Amino acid sequence: MPFEIEPTTLIYICAALSVVLFVEAIYLLGFSTASYRGRVNRRLRLMQDQTDSQAVLLQLRRERGLTGAGLYGLPVISLNRLILQSGLTVTLWRGVLIVGGTAGGAFVGVLWLREDLLQSAIAALGAALVLPYLSLYVLRRRRHGQFAEQFADAIDIIVRSLRAGHPIPVAISMVAREMGDPVGTEFGIVADEITYGADLETAMRNLSFRVGQEDLPLFVTAVAIQGSTGGNLSEILANLSGTIRQRFKMRRKIRALASEGRFSAYFLTGLPLVIFGLLELVSPDFYGSIWDQDATKIGLGGAAAWMLFGNFIMYRMVNFRI
Repeated sequence: MPFEIEPTTLIYICAALSVVLFVEAIYLLGFSTASYRGRVNRRLRLMQDQTDSQAVLLQLRRERGLTGAGLYGLPVISLNRLILQSGLTVTLWRGVLIVGGTAGGAFVGVLWLREDLLQSAIAALGAALVLPYLSLYVLRRRRHGQFAEQFADAIDIIVRSLRAGHPIPVAISMVAREMGDPVGTEFGIVADEITYGADLETAMRNLSFRVGQEDLPLFVTAVAIQGSTGGNLSEILANLSGTIRQRFKMRRKIRALASEGRFSAYFLTGLPLVIFGLLELVSPDFYGSIWDQDATKIGLGGAAAWMLFGNFIMYRMVNFRI
């Protein structure tokens, strides 16, 4: 026979498949419970361990880089705003350790590759200054996307609560109980601030200040105008929910239409790196004679700069604000 499998090998394969299927069965049995627990937001988890809701509010503020009064806790405003809006809950000392470890790793790596203290110091400084901001930008963008996906449903909960005759603080508390993060915790902080003396408009402004998502000012303005002049808030919010859903739908449609441009950017960026890696793997001496030449360094620097410029242009072509 052209293809034969020994009985021992077949037994090993069946045993491995049995283990994989057993692990998958255990995972599926616990999936419903795990997914349910994942829907519970952080504020509710903290309230299970603490009975004092004011202490929970203070802890949530401090985790986000704010003081107990809700003010910025760090002197660098731009960094504090990024930490706040990214939803990061890392403590200050842990963040310092992460940044220091990243800088130390960059220093050791460049020193091992280049054996130059100046270049190693520059790499460590760049890692300590640039990488935290880039990471926080990515986290903030992801959190804004998660908030946008949940926001329309949160407004629908408020609309149904208002039509049932509940006041707006009670409707906000319902969102805090029913929704997962990030919407659940953020609206829970609003409910706690109203409970401990803040007026509705101030609590809403603080919500927009903490999250920074572009749909929130519409909601905050609608609630503020209704609080000062009156009106049918449930109808206003229902129309706002429909508008937000249409905007979200349009964003998804544009993202689908721009997927070809994004793939082109990924492909054109990765192709030179893949070819370079394959050449180094197949023929390590291919660039050996010119690797230490100044012209090579200038050429590689120029190519990297040109590639970054091209990626920036393509990024601007496939990203739109709606």
